[in-house]
Amino acid sequence: MSDQAILRITREIKQIQQSADVFLDTGMNIPLMDSLLIPMLAIAVSYEDSDIRNVRAVILGPPETPYQFGFFEFHIKFPKDYPASPPTVRAATTNGGTTRFNPNIYAGGKVCLSILGTWTGESGEQWSSAQGLESVLLSIQSLMSSNPYENEPGYEHAKSDSDRENMVAYTEKIRHETLRLAVIEPLETSLDILPDGSTKSPGVKISEEDSESWSDDEIIGYENPFTDLRKRRFLWYYESYMRLIDREERYGPTSRNRKFQKMPFESAGNTMEGHFDYIALRQRLIRIKERIMEETEGWHAQGLQAQKEELGIAVNLQRQYEQIVEDLKHQKNYTIDLNIVDGNPFVWIVTYFGRPTTPLDGGIFKMKIHLSPRFPEEQPRVFMETSIFHIRVSKEKVLCYLPKRTEEMRYHIEAIIASLEEESPPYDPRATINPDASKLFWGSPEERKQYRRTLRRDVEKSIEDTFE
Repeated sequence: MSDQAILRITREIKQIQQSADVFLDTGMNIPLMDSLLIPMLAIAVSYEDSDIRNVRAVILGPPETPYQFGFFEFHIKFPKDYPASPPTVRAATTNGGTTRFNPNIYAGGKVCLSILGTWTGESGEQWSSAQGLESVLLSIQSLMSSNPYENEPGYEHAKSDSDRENMVAYTEKIRHETLRLAVIEPLETSLDILPDGSTKSPGVKISEEDSESWSDDEIIGYENPFTDLRKRRFLWYYESYMRLIDREERYGPTSRNRKFQKMPFESAGNTMEGHFDYIALRQRLIRIKERIMEETEGWHAQGLQAQKEELGIAVNLQRQYEQIVEDLKHQKNYTIDLNIVDGNPFVWIVTYFGRPTTPLDGGIFKMKIHLSPRFPEEQPRVFMETSIFHIRVSKEKVLCYLPKRTEEMRYHIEAIIASLEEESPPYDPRATINPDASKLFWGSPEERKQYRRTLRRDVEKSIEDTFE
């Protein structure tokens, strides 16, 4: 590959980094300065500096579609003559090459798009050197629509009764398999959980010979750059996953063990086969959450051991903590009080005193920051200690926040406070993780008032609880 092509790919990745709707992960096991994770919301990109032609991406299933909050992985390879020719793209979330998630995303991994030259589209839809990686990823994301049945050529304007029935049936099975294959199974693999709830031996290594017989989905927990992303986002969206199951069990015609309906455009070896079993999926979701929480708590002991051994990460976090505290004193910032628990630099307690003129005026809110010994490769997990009805706080008390930079804790602290104080955020279901609060916040004027009244009651209660 020419130097010009490499520079072009590098520039495109930087453009993605600066986009307001994606975030960038530069890969694993590389120096800290080369491993900045810029958190956004919809797309994650990972690459190794040693081979920038090969890129891996995760696309978050768009809200209000059957793909909602699923993590769909794709492998992208740039040709030597890039950008004269488009990259090749292969879907990796395919259940070992057996599940077709879209009329344009085949079980074998093929992605049919005119921009990739894998489908004949209208004039002007083909690849041109003016397009790039972001164009490709957004085009793939656009396939994940609320009615993917219409992506199949010839079915765009299907209106017969049988077509309408097929549309509903197709959406139903995609919704189920998104939860099973694009959320649950990759997390179970990374957490060493078997589908029956038992535990396999952790840290199993796969030989190069054996890996050839494994699917991408099966090895996703091994050296996968998106594992931490999946875990953190799972905590964000847990309530949404559970509500989906509640809704399907209560209102959906998706009785347990009912087989998926085959679509007219599906063929042998390129279909989505299976059956509905939301009862089992619910139990698997619960086990995943429990295991992630156990893992989070386990960081405490690991951190103490790292501190005892005077490892660099322990020294670094202690130094960052002391610097932040000193800066807060210097700035005379009395809004935040910061402490570490029992001298452990891997467990931070933030006490936030609601600033005047904000909805949290006068409130006293505590939150705990859990830090991994593998920070920043594994990002902090933040839980509210004080109850609060807030669009950024789930019912499980998980806090959703987006730091500008992720390798320094001061950016995390700033983002945590900003997420609580934000008064007029743009509507985005990917970052509003309390469905009940979100419904009121973006509802009618009266519902917005109800949201503020409920939040205000929590503010007042936080004061009462503090001085009891």
